[in-house]
Amino acid sequence: MIHFFLLFFLSFSGVRSLGVNYGQVGDNLPSPDKVLELLTSLNISKVRIYDTNPQILTSFANSNTDLIVTIENEMLTQLLDPQQALQWVATHIKPYFPAVRITGIAVGNEIFTGNDTVLMANLVPAMIAIHEALGELGLGSYIHVSTPTSLAVLEESFPPSAGSFKGEVSSYISQFLQFLSRTKAPFWVNAYPYFAYKDNPDIISLDYALLNAMTYLVDPSTKLNYDNMLYAQVDAVIFGMARLGFDGIEVRVSETGWPSKGDVDEIGANSENAAIYNRNLLRRQLGNEGTPLRPNTRLEVYLFALFNEDMKPGPTSERNYGLYQPDGTMAYNMGLSTSPASISLSSSATKTAMENRSLVYLVISFKIILIRRPF
Repeated sequence: MIHFFLLFFLSFSGVRSLGVNYGQVGDNLPSPDKVLELLTSLNISKVRIYDTNPQILTSFANSNTDLIVTIENEMLTQLLDPQQALQWVATHIKPYFPAVRITGIAVGNEIFTGNDTVLMANLVPAMIAIHEALGELGLGSYIHVSTPTSLAVLEESFPPSAGSFKGEVSSYISQFLQFLSRTKAPFWVNAYPYFAYKDNPDIISLDYALLNAMTYLVDPSTKLNYDNMLYAQVDAVIFGMARLGFDGIEVRVSETGWPSKGDVDEIGANSENAAIYNRNLLRRQLGNEGTPLRPNTRLEVYLFALFNEDMKPGPTSERNYGLYQPDGTMAYNMGLSTSPASISLSSSATKTAMENRSLVYLVISFKIILIRRPF
């Protein structure tokens, strides 16, 4: 019997605004079909990948999974040519759609916070070329085009009403926002309260960073109450866009998460905090919450990440954001059960579904407790 309550919580709640990032920077990850079994058992139907891996696209066909694919940064220069962009869409998107429910194309990743100004200048022209290629192939109304942006693109982020973009990239950002406004695409932001806490543990409350509703900060200009840093970060982006003359663009969180392990100097990177952060994020997603600035607009969030990835460079934390180890065991206990838990990636989705149904009454009872009581 599987005792991982997160699995049941997701399976019966129908959380449509929560997705997961499926990275592949590892030499021991399960095959895409086994990954799909895991995602299906968790009832996660929104996934973002960092390329257009044909094995993943083939495996996800007819799975009812909404998929965001990515064009790697190094590809952008080639796609400035409309014919090259058309060829890319015809090769990497058209053969799989609509069997694979590709809903978005991320053109590059965190380009505005890099040092390559040529790449920044090429970003929007490449996005335009891809968008026009989608339209030419009859896919423009189904697939949006955007790019994930690091929160570090902001010059000011607190209080949220002071949100503004860095001056050196504001011209590129304005061009980008014009594209989003014209095509009705969302602004994707990679927002990590963990980084802010790690850099300022003596100033930032851990509860505030972990989404615990124990610390309340009031924006002095708007008088809006913020009980967690993630929502403050998102609203800072919205205010930053408004300062450049753009209102009404939806903001979605393309990445957020908390590492379960880190180096000595990576304060707060541990399994306990990771469990609390992701548990609180799930609870808020179950409530279809919006931010204080846009309380009636459900915030769409993609959790980073599905697996720990052993080949990622950088500090230890970079390899330890996953909910799962590559063998299918939990990277840490989410705190919803005291029993050890694992999901066998070799087991069939049918068997998992049967096990889920056998505990439906237990799950429903536990779900009521979670909704009524804060953690």
